[in-house]
Amino acid sequence: MSNEKKCLVCEKSSDETPVTKFYYQKSAFYICPQHIPVLIHNPQELVGLLDGADKLQGG
Repeated sequence: MSNEKKCLVCEKSSDETPVTKFYYQKSAFYICPQHIPVLIHNPQELVGLLDGADKLQGG
């Protein structure tokens, strides 16, 4: 992951929108408020963006 703080999904930077940092598999990632529901409810949509997303279950 780069040092730039940008949403994992839409790649908007922290200069454009608020982003929240989260940790997964010993790595840090950022996600914007628009895509937090994807992380919570439909993590399978993150396949290709987040290693192991296919094994996550939505809430």
